[in-house]
Amino acid sequence: QVQVAECGGGSVQAEGSLRLACLSSGHIHGSYCMGWFRQAPGKEREGVATIDVYGVTSYADSVKGRFTISKDSAKRTLYLEMNSLKPEDTAMYYCAAEVACPSAYVFRLGRPTNWGQGTQVNVSS
Repeated sequence: QVQVAECGGGSVQAEGSLRLACLSSGHIHGSYCMGWFRQAPGKEREGVATIDVYGVTSYADSVKGRFTISKDSAKRTLYLEMNSLKPEDTAMYYCAAEVACPSAYVFRLGRPTNWGQGTQVNVSS
């Protein structure tokens, strides 16, 4: 069983920056993936950025060049650095983890098993 918990959301003006963090606990091993997903009101959940055990990443086109996912395995922490934020980035952001993960790309498009409670990001124009 894997548990994840997010922090770092908040409100920012357009073009601002925020950094999200996700602390993981439990039995993470093997070919795991972790990542960030988001859901805005009335919209489908979107895989934003994911990373596999080897550090290979996958990003949604809408955030490429603006968001950076990284991890500190020793601290069991996942990060999402968000720059040049836009109002359309406003959403609830969720951290997710999967123990058996074929690739960061597949994980980003799939339905993860382990979710955090989410952290709200609001970007005003």
